[in-house]
Amino acid sequence: MTIPNHITLADLPAMPVGEIAALSADQLALLQEAAQQDLQRAKTVSDWLEGAIALKYADRAHDSRQEAGKDTGTIRFEDDGVTVIADLPKRIDWDQRALAELAETIAASGENPAEFIETTLKVSERKYAALPESWRKGFEPARTVRTGNPKFRLVLNEEVR
Repeated sequence: MTIPNHITLADLPAMPVGEIAALSADQLALLQEAAQQDLQRAKTVSDWLEGAIALKYADRAHDSRQEAGKDTGTIRFEDDGVTVIADLPKRIDWDQRALAELAETIAASGENPAEFIETTLKVSERKYAALPESWRKGFEPARTVRTGNPKFRLVLNEEVR
């Protein structure tokens, strides 16, 4: 859609942020929608390209890892003058109940389980909110509330979703 005297996404990098903020709400809404569409289009193309690259190099990366005696991690190989760096990250999940039992066994043997096992304590916000007021006061010194980055979505009044 072309609107006379309408700022485009291509214009934005050259504009001061204050000037962009001074645009009308409808112009900001149109720019935001265009940016979201461009971002989605770029993500789709990027995902498609990454899939093609994975299809091209997955077997070779697997074979190279096998030759190096590795199940995971980063390997490098050449393809027609291009270095391909293939990373297969290692993600470890630990059974929390089994670790708790191990921690008890370690402690019972006189050792400090903290030397081997990291412990994280937290309270879900839903459970915290459900606590009786007198209990919540005891938790407050241990609780810090942080906020994320603010996000705004502008919707033109005639837009229906």
